[in-house]
Amino acid sequence: MDVIEIDAILAAAAQNNQSALTEADAKRIFKAAGMPVVSEIAVKTAQKAADAARELGFPVVLKGFGSTILHKTEAGLVCPGLATAAQIETAARKMTDQAGKDLEGFLVQPMVQGKRELVAGMFRDPQFGPVVMFGLGGIFTEAIKAVVFKIAPLTDADMDDMLTSFPGAELLNAFRGESPCDLQTLKTVLKGLSDLALSRPEIREIDINPLIIAPDGRPVAVDGLIALQHVQKTEIFRHPVDLKTLGACFYPETIAFVGASATIGKWGHMLPTNTLSRDYKGRIYLVNPKGAPIMGRPVFRSVSDIPEDVDLAVVTVPARHVKGLIPELAAKNVKGMLLVTSGFREVGETGAALEKEVVDAAAQAGILVLGPNTMGLCNPHVQLYCTAAHAYPLPGSTALVCQSGNMGTQLLAFAEQQDIGIRAFSGSGNEAMVTIEDYMEAFEIDALTRTVVLYIESVKDGRRFFNSARRVSQKKPVVVLKGGRTEQGKQAAASHTGAMASNAKVFDAACRQSGIIQVEQPLELLDLSAVFSSLPLPSGNRVAIMTLGGGWGVVAADLCAEHGLIVPPLPEEIIDRLNRVLPDFWSHGNPVDIVGEGNPDISKNCLEELLKWDGCDAVIHLGIHGKRVLVNNMVQSVSNTDPSITADQVANFKQVVLEIEEDYTRFVVQMTHTYNKPVLGVSLLTDGASKTLYRFDDLDYKGVFFASPERAVKCLSAMHQYQEWRHKQG
Repeated sequence: MDVIEIDAILAAAAQNNQSALTEADAKRIFKAAGMPVVSEIAVKTAQKAADAARELGFPVVLKGFGSTILHKTEAGLVCPGLATAAQIETAARKMTDQAGKDLEGFLVQPMVQGKRELVAGMFRDPQFGPVVMFGLGGIFTEAIKAVVFKIAPLTDADMDDMLTSFPGAELLNAFRGESPCDLQTLKTVLKGLSDLALSRPEIREIDINPLIIAPDGRPVAVDGLIALQHVQKTEIFRHPVDLKTLGACFYPETIAFVGASATIGKWGHMLPTNTLSRDYKGRIYLVNPKGAPIMGRPVFRSVSDIPEDVDLAVVTVPARHVKGLIPELAAKNVKGMLLVTSGFREVGETGAALEKEVVDAAAQAGILVLGPNTMGLCNPHVQLYCTAAHAYPLPGSTALVCQSGNMGTQLLAFAEQQDIGIRAFSGSGNEAMVTIEDYMEAFEIDALTRTVVLYIESVKDGRRFFNSARRVSQKKPVVVLKGGRTEQGKQAAASHTGAMASNAKVFDAACRQSGIIQVEQPLELLDLSAVFSSLPLPSGNRVAIMTLGGGWGVVAADLCAEHGLIVPPLPEEIIDRLNRVLPDFWSHGNPVDIVGEGNPDISKNCLEELLKWDGCDAVIHLGIHGKRVLVNNMVQSVSNTDPSITADQVANFKQVVLEIEEDYTRFVVQMTHTYNKPVLGVSLLTDGASKTLYRFDDLDYKGVFFASPERAVKCLSAMHQYQEWRHKQG
């Protein structure tokens, strides 16, 4: 990169108070940054333009330029295919009349031939910082929007992904008689954009459109725009959060409920009763200025009256009284304040000012604030359920953080219902001090956490979120559901790049680039937490499907194709092995239809044969588990109509079917261990006793069964996506 050249161009623009560079100067910067730029000559007059055309050779393109002219095509300042000096002079006069005093000169370029037009650019997102864009270019760029975004700085893996994942990537191969694109030169363009973005904060937007691919595969920038900005250094100030202290908030030995209440339904009653109703071993103190017993327990009039130090204060008093509590909490060496109280930033400017006062005072006292406006936290590993949700999931390895209390309630209840274990949960509330990034980083270093699951509505520091997620994802999956994804409006943008950006697109790009797995529905969060915590990752995307009926196999195969999974044909050796256990009329292909055979050994043998197959990275089996529900219903019908069937016979029959299903489930988990491949099940039918996870104390992996093929395929696709991302990171 020619730093001196770039410095000189930008310094001159700043001295002239320009909001954008001329196209000529923009291309000088592109060239100085190592990007391929079309040969061109900048001139001031029509006569000089004709002379330049003779020097370059006809035909040429004539462009009018000026620092205030951002979109030359729309302004009628681009004339391609000029073949004579007379045509150039005529076009130049017309441009002069049209642009007036905004016209600073003309650019004369040779006609660059090529059937493929791309676009590349950069803009600055207010949350995530500089973002690089790449995709299909030309005059329909904004209409087609076949582009991808990446957060700068770009790694080799990022650039490779951009070149292979944008809609139309096949155009980079040999195309209609033209050579494959020079990918290394394209990467030079992307790297140049990334480097300029990081080293030159005064550059607001960059647009290279079109970036034409010549017939020999060489990319050439034939048009360019650089918009400038006045740099104002802004820093996001946040009180530092000690991650060990945050982790300790989930293991308090003493809890003070400040604002305890005897009124059912109030937060001051819900939280202590929920906590006391479980087997939490810590010491609990209730605080209320009236001092009257609550729930038959003694009540202290103030925190100061508690006879020992307190680890965690759960505060539900009105917002106006919270700041006054802090000296008392500090005197009792409180390390964490779970501030459930609402009435802060969410109610407007006055509440925001009060929130800042509380947080500043707490930070000065060395107290960590979780919330405010939070629904609580839980840690099933110590039977601590201090939440408004009366749901008690099992101890597990999934850390769950929600910016919505209602969402947290739903997910905790579903986790309990489906036996999905939870490492810890917190409602993050307003995140006045402890943010979603702090939680993510705390669970990153937590040995019990295998999966981090987040429900997010907003991110306070996008750059930190991106960096944290990218680091955490190297160690454990991060699964995110983003609320508020609809685009509410567009900000003014000078370039195609900026015009095509939106908060949702940039957030999606940040997630993809940092390894985050995004989902679209709330329960998908826990579906993924189930598979990530219970199964090995697949080494590839090749899936064997085993089904009790042909229809489900077809549906599952279609779903796999739609979600980036391959259902490869069975080799002859696998068909031969399956012929030994299946009747002649089985499907003889993948999906493997075991044609409703009732012998439980058949499904076991088929499953193991598929797992042995080197061409298979995972198995989805459908309709074999869950027959218990169907059989139970059948037996009930028989007992209602056949008086010769005794109650003992019905009970024995149901028990046999149950034992067969339990044996099969255990076998599935054993095979998962033996072959180290994920096996995902889809139950034939479900009832109140059905679960997502089935545990065996002597086996590390678990049986995973979903109620529909869609859920199984989506989970397997996400597992492959995550494994592929990790592989690309090296």
